[in-house]
Amino acid sequence: MVHIGTSGWSYPSGKGTWNGVFYPARRPRGFDELRFYAEHFDTVEINSTFYRMPEPGMAEGWVRRTPPGFLFAVKLFQKFTHPDMYLAREGVTDWDLSRADIDLFRRGVAPIADAGKLAGVLVQFPPSFHAMAESRDYLGWLLDAFAGWTLAVELRHRSWHEDLSATTALLAAYGAAHVVTDAPRGSGVLSADAGGDLVYMRLHGRNAARWWDHDESEDRYDYLYSARELRPFAEQAREAAARRRRVLLYMNNHFSAKAVANAAILKSQLGQLVPGEYPREMINRYPELEGLITTSGLPM
Repeated sequence: MVHIGTSGWSYPSGKGTWNGVFYPARRPRGFDELRFYAEHFDTVEINSTFYRMPEPGMAEGWVRRTPPGFLFAVKLFQKFTHPDMYLAREGVTDWDLSRADIDLFRRGVAPIADAGKLAGVLVQFPPSFHAMAESRDYLGWLLDAFAGWTLAVELRHRSWHEDLSATTALLAAYGAAHVVTDAPRGSGVLSADAGGDLVYMRLHGRNAARWWDHDESEDRYDYLYSARELRPFAEQAREAAARRRRVLLYMNNHFSAKAVANAAILKSQLGQLVPGEYPREMINRYPELEGLITTSGLPM
């Protein structure tokens, strides 16, 4: 009932790369990041679909490279939730959202859904998305457009939480989960749980000093949770599972594979197996993993 993983699995560049930490810096022949990741966790949140529409061929590849029972949470394309970002990236002037866009996204994700590996779709809105009548109408339209899929909505502006009963009722009307989030204070990200059969949790880290003021976007995710900080989330997941609710918990503090380290600790706190072999560098960087993970002789 509790599935723990990370937000994304491929961080090949930058100061916070996973290469040489979770993945070997020198790859053995045929090394596949997703296959390696799936030896350690049974779910992952796909972030790449936020930046580009998913394609069926790519989704089919993800399905083939993961074992039975592995689950994907797919982040909704930015055109649906971040129109300003979409307009800037595409260099266009009109936000021409249409039914064709919905169908295109559905087709791209269909291979995952057809294989029974779609855990849900993450609908993440920016802090600029306020709880106004127009916003509520749009959210309802969007959730209706993707009816039939399990949806989890991350609402970052505090106005959605000031009238939590109205927000809960809106999401419940479409069977959508309200994402439980953790991030630095003042970031506009608050914790909430709208009930329902799914509990969807995202832990972004608590790097308050660099959340808004940073040189690179990856810097804001440079934070390692202590075991003590993770225990309340493990307990919340345990209690939800005891009530027969499915839990998806993703670590987004991805800098230098800190998300991997924290996900392994959470699995241990929940009494789950911590499978797979890890490079010794994971323990060198994160001594808290000593005794929790098995290390290998992967070349670094």
